[in-house]
Amino acid sequence: MTISTATSAVARIAFATSDVVVDCQPPLPETSPFAQTYKNPSDSKTTTGCSPTVISIPHGADSGSSLLHHHSANAVSYTVSSDRLVLARILPHLPELSSRPVVLHIAVRGDLSDALLLRAAVPFFLYSSTVQRAHDHALLASRIARTEKRAVVHAFEEGEGDIGEVIHADKIRAFLLSPKRASRHLNGNGNSIGDHSHSNPANGAGSDNPTNGHVESHATPSEDMSSTADYEAYESASLATLSLVRRAVRPWTQSGEEFPHTVVITLGQTFSFEVESVSVIDLHLVSPLSPSKLLQLIPWSPKRVIVLEQLHRWDTKWTPLFVEVAGAVQHLPRKNPLIVHSGTFGDVSSITHADILKFIRHAKDSPPNTRLSLGDASSSDHSSSIVRPPHVPAHESSYTTLLSHLFADRFEISNSPQLVTTLGAMATSPEFALGRVSQQIATRGELVKAVQKALEEPDNIPADLHSFLSKWILHNEDAVKCRELCVNINPQLDSLAASTRCVTGEGPIAKILSLRSHFKMVSRWIIGSDAWSYDLGSSGMHHLIASGLNVNILIIDNVPYSARGSADPTRRKRDIGLYAMNHADVYVASVAVYSSYSQVLQSLMEADRFNGPSVILAYLPYQTEDTPALEVLKETKLAVDSGYWPLYRWDPSKEKDGKEPFTLDSDAIKNELKEFLDRHNHLSQLTRPKPDLAAEIVSSLGESLQEARKKRAQQAYDELLNAVSGKPLLVLYASDGGAAEKKAKRLANRAKARGLASTIATIDSYSIEDVAKEEYVAFVTSVAGQGEPPQNGRTFFKAVNATVGRGEKPLSEVKYSVFGMGDSHYWPRPEDAHYYNRPGKELFAKLEVLGAQPFAEIGLGNDQDADGPETGYKIWEPLVWKALGVDAVEVTEAEPEPITNEHMKIASNYLRGTIAEGLEDTSTGAIAPTDGQLTKFHGIYQQDDRDIRDERQAEGVEPAYSFMIRVRMPGGVCDGKQWLAMDQIADEHGNGTFKITTRQTFQFHGVIKRHLKPSIQAINRALLDTLAACGDVNRNVIVSAIPTLSQLHREVYEFAKTLSERLLPRTSAYHEIWLDKKLVAGDAVKDFEPLYGEYYLPRKFKIAVAVPPTNDVDVFTNDVGFIAIVDDHGKLAGFNVTAGGGMGVTHGSKKTYPRLGSILGFCTPEQGHEVAEQIMLTQRDNGNRADRKNARLKYTIDRMGLDNFKAEVERRLGWKLQPPRHYVFDRNIDDFGWSVDQDGRHNFLLFIENGRVQDEPGCNFKTGLRELAKILKGTFRMTANQHIMLAGIETPDLLDIKRVLAEYKLDNLNHTGLRLSSSACVAFPTCGLAMAESERYLPLLINKVEAICEENGLRNDSIVMRMTGCPNGCARPYVAEVAFVGKAPGTYLMLLGGGYYGERLNKIYRESVTEVEILAILKPMIKHYALERRDGERFGDFVIRAGYIAPTTAGKEWYDDMGGSGIHREVTVAA
Repeated sequence: MTISTATSAVARIAFATSDVVVDCQPPLPETSPFAQTYKNPSDSKTTTGCSPTVISIPHGADSGSSLLHHHSANAVSYTVSSDRLVLARILPHLPELSSRPVVLHIAVRGDLSDALLLRAAVPFFLYSSTVQRAHDHALLASRIARTEKRAVVHAFEEGEGDIGEVIHADKIRAFLLSPKRASRHLNGNGNSIGDHSHSNPANGAGSDNPTNGHVESHATPSEDMSSTADYEAYESASLATLSLVRRAVRPWTQSGEEFPHTVVITLGQTFSFEVESVSVIDLHLVSPLSPSKLLQLIPWSPKRVIVLEQLHRWDTKWTPLFVEVAGAVQHLPRKNPLIVHSGTFGDVSSITHADILKFIRHAKDSPPNTRLSLGDASSSDHSSSIVRPPHVPAHESSYTTLLSHLFADRFEISNSPQLVTTLGAMATSPEFALGRVSQQIATRGELVKAVQKALEEPDNIPADLHSFLSKWILHNEDAVKCRELCVNINPQLDSLAASTRCVTGEGPIAKILSLRSHFKMVSRWIIGSDAWSYDLGSSGMHHLIASGLNVNILIIDNVPYSARGSADPTRRKRDIGLYAMNHADVYVASVAVYSSYSQVLQSLMEADRFNGPSVILAYLPYQTEDTPALEVLKETKLAVDSGYWPLYRWDPSKEKDGKEPFTLDSDAIKNELKEFLDRHNHLSQLTRPKPDLAAEIVSSLGESLQEARKKRAQQAYDELLNAVSGKPLLVLYASDGGAAEKKAKRLANRAKARGLASTIATIDSYSIEDVAKEEYVAFVTSVAGQGEPPQNGRTFFKAVNATVGRGEKPLSEVKYSVFGMGDSHYWPRPEDAHYYNRPGKELFAKLEVLGAQPFAEIGLGNDQDADGPETGYKIWEPLVWKALGVDAVEVTEAEPEPITNEHMKIASNYLRGTIAEGLEDTSTGAIAPTDGQLTKFHGIYQQDDRDIRDERQAEGVEPAYSFMIRVRMPGGVCDGKQWLAMDQIADEHGNGTFKITTRQTFQFHGVIKRHLKPSIQAINRALLDTLAACGDVNRNVIVSAIPTLSQLHREVYEFAKTLSERLLPRTSAYHEIWLDKKLVAGDAVKDFEPLYGEYYLPRKFKIAVAVPPTNDVDVFTNDVGFIAIVDDHGKLAGFNVTAGGGMGVTHGSKKTYPRLGSILGFCTPEQGHEVAEQIMLTQRDNGNRADRKNARLKYTIDRMGLDNFKAEVERRLGWKLQPPRHYVFDRNIDDFGWSVDQDGRHNFLLFIENGRVQDEPGCNFKTGLRELAKILKGTFRMTANQHIMLAGIETPDLLDIKRVLAEYKLDNLNHTGLRLSSSACVAFPTCGLAMAESERYLPLLINKVEAICEENGLRNDSIVMRMTGCPNGCARPYVAEVAFVGKAPGTYLMLLGGGYYGERLNKIYRESVTEVEILAILKPMIKHYALERRDGERFGDFVIRAGYIAPTTAGKEWYDDMGGSGIHREVTVAA
């Protein structure tokens, strides 16, 4: 293994040699250079698996305190990049640390100024200028610290290099624990440890020079015994290190002349040079280095010594090493004393041989007290001397931008980073900022006094100014009125200053003029990080809070919820909010911009109005500046929902009005905060003359009481009912898709009809203790994932497993039965057979272990049975009635018909339902299930964040509900202004990103309920809408992008646009609910749907328009397709019409299948709209409304027969379609890059992977597209493959467009053909139907598959690969050459053999594959394709010809011959 950087080499040694590693983080947005090694330390662990505790501390924290806390550790390592402020905080702790086994590894960059601050306080200081020396010194330092129990500072240069063979961690451990060796005495040149380039008779040792001779013992400077002992300890550790690394570890190295006239002693980066009569000594051991050791370095011959140190910022006159050398040479008994010069040097890469010669000559001519300088250090010195403002991480601008927008010109950051350039680094500290604020407030107070004094002398100021100043005195604390008055006061003061009436000197008018900038009421903010929370005293927070000044403090906490446990457990971060609330005169708010935007706004405005200190705790979880906004959003949700970061506001000024000061804005609350509120509420009751309970504080108590009363009333009712009814039956169900829930409800209803007292609930709503109180319990459960229980049953299942593990039997009085629902073919391989109905089987077995007694055998419903799960249910249900003694009861009343989507639509009052009322319900983030079906017609899907679903359920709170909004945009065309509006909606109402869908439109995710209406209103203001983007209606009509055929595109685009408008629902519900447009005269005017009627369509309806030879819209996958036919003049002659395409499938259900559209005939453009309408109406009247899984047009055509269907459409038209005309498709992928259209304008089709428009590290596509939208005079065209085309670019604008494309890397098309041809749906975390990852996983899979392609010379060959998270087929996987359809997390259905231009369905090749299996299958298959393909043969065609898979000739034959062909057939399929 080769370690290429010094930091990784040192980090590895620190990890392998320490019990505790403390890693200090640099200022954001930088990350620790050591962190990556600590995260992946596999080669640094011993065979026993020992690894240290790694603690990451923020830049502003006190590192010394952290190091001192680990007093019991045998070895502690501290890693940090050199930083003056960080190291200065360690200095006060060094006296105590110096006697601890601590190694401080400090990475430097050509400047030892900061690191050398620590030298005087520690016994050992090592310096490494190369990577290899850094590695060896890290080992040496760890050995010294462990054996001597003393602190060691190891400063090393950051750089690249190779250390050769890496020492295994076990050897390092043995090296550390080996016995201490006896040191060997070093002679003057240190040869026992290191070799010099020549034999140097230092001080005359071994020399016959009589002048200097050997230094007499009495002339040797006195040695400190402790220093000698430390040096011997260094020797001993050096010898041990030598035996480990097999190379010398030297305290110094020497080169140059044997008898020089000048000796140069360097401390810093090594630079080699040979100059006549000059000797160079590079120091590596800085401490302990006694005077006698220094003298041993200097031979008898030199006349001068130059001490060169790599210091850019050294404030004192003499540098540290120079002082020691100058002091040591005073003891040399020479007739002519040595001249000792001090010098510094900069970047060694700029030093030439000529520079060195010039430097030596300059030294001869310079007096000894002149500090010399070597090399062109001006650039480095200048850069280090310039004080640059600290970098503000991009994420934090979300708060500063809000402040800037809210308070405009009143906004002031009192500790702004920009002040550092003029006031120094301390300008950002809270103490400094407090001083500035105090001075500003005092100055404004002087202005108030001056104005009051001036008003007492009305003759000295004009009447108008007197009036304005009088008003200002009354309202000088009102920000709004101050601003209004300043508009009038400032011109008056300008006139007064220019007039002779202006009084000079100390008068009030002169004072007012000098302080006029303070007339406006400034909103002062001090902004800091959570590092201020660790020590409220030293950080200055206590002084800010206790000051009583009118100042606002914004503390940004960026610790992600998932990393909350990685902090140093010995360093307690104080809750500044609680600390401030205990002061009673401080406004406090806890906010999170990614959780509640409106709450942040309200808190900031309240803080500004509050007269006194205000503390805003702002949550912004991110680890690096490159952390995507989606990750910040996810971490924020976890923190807020769990109560780790509660949202609240505390305004003590409300108490004066008798109002409750505390407002809780989130669901959960921390225990510490709850204890404070309980105490405050108790004290408030004691002090109020009329005690009353604060509703918001004790709301949880009220809700609990209400819930308890409700439960008690229900229990009493049930007991009464049981007294007159039959046996009680509790029906519990667990269901994700709703099938098990329907079965459970039917069972409960039938039980009531038989006189039983039945109750129904989800399994998770009952605990084991609750079930133990029941007599008869029937469980109904389906299966999720790989044999897992559904979401609303997992908590109970876990409790059952835990109780079984404890050996308890709490259910001895319970009688039970279980009905499980599954698919025996879902996991077809024998080794996966146990997943079939696993939850039901395990529950049945484990309940018996818990003491329960089965009253009926388990029932198993199998999707593969002729009647599906109903077959098994019909066997099981009679057993239940027999066990309960009601099998002979005759039920005469009709069983209630189950509510279906058809009932919901007809009862919805033309898609109104109770959507408007649901939007007003703030008690939940969701809407009613029925409304959830209706909002689809409005372009909205209710979803929840599945990444945090389990955690929220464990906490007993509802899922993190949000909504997806899809825009209706026929043809996928929008202009720059519309793009900017969509971009803004994503930022203000969504999750900061948006999706280009396979239906050529925009899709927003993460929109919470209260943002729905503002979002849709903003979309409509952009002249777009969301009506009919989803639901059982005609959806967005899509059109080929065709970049070169601009005239033809205009024709087909207009055709699609008018067709979309023609088939649009006519209900006014959309405008009433979302745009607040009410019907005239209340209910006097009734809605009417001329096309759809009250029931609308049986299922969704999709239309596409394709322009050969490009089938980029996959026209055959749509319910209706129009294939453009062009005449001899390039004009649109008409369309071949297709019908019956569709992608949706249900896993394991062979009555569902994908189907490609069948060609019905040809029509003219004028006839096209009528044809589409009549096909849709035929489906409306003949589609299967009883079974939604068989309701699409494809099933209607197969049921009616294609000829009968065509005849019905022609009957409705009143005329016959013409025979289809010739056309040719040759691809279904996009034509990326530049093109010129028929009008001479330019187009660029850019690649957006899976359509996700977002900013990522190195790919700020969202920002880039925003900048393009500002200058693009043409249009944006979305493609059905989820990419974007910039269309209609005029030649004069070309350079500007290309510049922005290049700046944001949007012109990068250097991707493999596989990646350019890929597509994926959204899937996790938002799609409620997803069974596996898709969008987030496909790029990672492609990384591995494209490596296989490149190995076989197929880098640029297009292979269409698609992935979906469920079988519904949003990314059109069933026509891809290779496709993967999610079945469970990490497991997919694999399909092969689709046509390259969308003309042939693929077929199931493997029913269950993981990534390992995918790669194992594709590697030989792709190699086979590369070696034996024919000219122009596509991958989908090859796998059929080579016998891997059989072709699919019709949708109903999709399942035939699945599982591969011949030798490639999967064994389990045959079995």
